[in-house]
Amino acid sequence: MNLNHVRYYSRKDVQSEILRLAKDREVQGWFNEILGSRPDVLNYIGDVEAWINNGLSSIHVSEERWFDPLNLKPGMKKSDLDNLRKGWDFVIDLDSKHLPYGLMAGELVVDALRFHDIKNVSIKFSGNHGIHIGICYEAFPKEINGQNIKDFFPDGLKIMVSYLKDMIKEPLSERLLKENIEDIAKKINKNKEDLIKNKEFDPFEVVDIDTILISSRHMFRAAYSINEKSGLVSIPLKSIKDFKVEDAKPENVRIDLSIKFLDRDKTIEGEARQLLVQALDWINKKGSIVLDEKDYKKKEFQLPNEALKIDFFPPCILKLISGIEDGKKRGVFILVNYLQSVGWKIEDIELFLKEWNKKNNDALKDNYLVSQINWFKSNKRIVLPPNCENMAYYKSMLICKPDGLCNMIKNPVQYSMRKKQAFDESQPKKRGRKPKNEEKT
Repeated sequence: MNLNHVRYYSRKDVQSEILRLAKDREVQGWFNEILGSRPDVLNYIGDVEAWINNGLSSIHVSEERWFDPLNLKPGMKKSDLDNLRKGWDFVIDLDSKHLPYGLMAGELVVDALRFHDIKNVSIKFSGNHGIHIGICYEAFPKEINGQNIKDFFPDGLKIMVSYLKDMIKEPLSERLLKENIEDIAKKINKNKEDLIKNKEFDPFEVVDIDTILISSRHMFRAAYSINEKSGLVSIPLKSIKDFKVEDAKPENVRIDLSIKFLDRDKTIEGEARQLLVQALDWINKKGSIVLDEKDYKKKEFQLPNEALKIDFFPPCILKLISGIEDGKKRGVFILVNYLQSVGWKIEDIELFLKEWNKKNNDALKDNYLVSQINWFKSNKRIVLPPNCENMAYYKSMLICKPDGLCNMIKNPVQYSMRKKQAFDESQPKKRGRKPKNEEKT
């Protein structure tokens, strides 16, 4: 029995926080080389103390919340799991053999979540090489596309993680490649060739964010649990930049109740709706509508040579820019993507948004607009706005006012391109002047 573990886990403040996180979850105790039985639960201080007496080394808890975890069985059908599932928390596991790389990716994921206006983002050190980032179940809408959100596990989480990976891929590559690629490979004990996929550097060979691990009954290390390999504690963090490894040593751990991992009491109901909606929109368009300036011509649309004027905007965008009551944050997302796709420069979009914001009742805060613009400035790719059929945007925002052309398009950008093409074709062609030697004298 490890006396340091006994001394640490016997702390009442540590036990209380472990019990708080374990509520409604399947729990498993690890006793060094021996894994505890599943399913199991922790309901009382005495439960933790019994595990300590048996040589507890670490505690793991499920992402899913259950009505009665003890009714879980191996090989259960999805329908049975759905009936037993009470909810789930969104937890991303970022891991790298070189911890600073994992911290770097973690900062970008947190920035991406803030971009979607999620204020209550949980962060904790994994205890070894990475970071866990979480969002409470209560932050998501109760249903999406007519489906109960509690049954959106694990597919919905996989989509959101894939979407976030896509968002941070380019900035993560840029940050990592400030170092020599040979040095990066050496620090993570890989060959340089292992970091190249499809002839380009793949940052996710350096920092692992694996969506395959998001599956029913998947567990993660509980906050304030010790990692057997490193001997460090998985401590919640106020911010990644302030993290110091020394703070994770068991003898140095100080519990601050204002910093809880997955704090349900602080969560704002529905604040992660934008993340979920935009991730679903992204996955529906993946492969054909997420565009890069270099390969834009391979897709359905081409970037215009000059910015399209308001004359070519579709009815929904015209309605949006006239000022709206609800959905202003979604409006920012629509406008930036739309205007970039029809040739506007990001600097002009920034000025346009500031003027547009003045038209709205209860205008958005300036720092929100600035943070949104800064994100788009750091991401060089161009992404089309949501498709017209996406119920979370135009129709629910009451700006869908279709005209005849709307019936023939799927996206507001497609509307503008067709309208501009029709306008160009209607203009009389200019006749070129004949060469002088062909002119009549």
